[in-house]
Amino acid sequence: MTAGPLIDRVAAYYEGKLRDHGATPAGVDWNSEASQQLRFQQLLRIMMPQERPGTLNDFGCGYGALADYLATHHAEWRYRGFDVSPKMIEAAGALHPPHARRVFTSDIAAVPKATYTVASGIFNVKLDVAVSDWRDYVLTTLDTLASLSEAGFAFNVLTGYADPARQRPDLFYADPLALFEHCRRRFSVRVALLHDYPLFEFTMLVRL
Repeated sequence: MTAGPLIDRVAAYYEGKLRDHGATPAGVDWNSEASQQLRFQQLLRIMMPQERPGTLNDFGCGYGALADYLATHHAEWRYRGFDVSPKMIEAAGALHPPHARRVFTSDIAAVPKATYTVASGIFNVKLDVAVSDWRDYVLTTLDTLASLSEAGFAFNVLTGYADPARQRPDLFYADPLALFEHCRRRFSVRVALLHDYPLFEFTMLVRL
């Protein structure tokens, strides 16, 4: 399956969640606000302590929850949210009034390079796509994240170490060590694998 139809199907899935649950964690298929906040905390470990404020691309921003987290914890940083779903961007715009340090778009061509790019949850829901095809999509998207980043990027994925009895066929579970090695070989030797927080997933930090 080529990337275009695959992305369209996933966008339609999330638009259904948004329609059913509104601009809430359930509306982007997370089970709670607490888990969503924990994911943001892990992803933003890509930022260095005492680093000067820069720019952050939120790749797959949904309704913009990370924009709120950033405004609370890193208020001087500039934010650009991108999502393939115009309906998600519409919801994000409705929740967030115009601001000089915050922009939302569904046009990938309008996403410039930022200090960092982060992606939360975009690799989890594969529906009935073959695992090999989805893995190719993941690796191609990592190339995109790198191309949009000056200093590094971060992303999360469901872990293949999760209990097999709890794994769902419509979700993608990655091998953490294989993905670590891919990032080390392709992007940078400065890679961190965060697998110690209490969710069935891991976060990868890649410093360029």
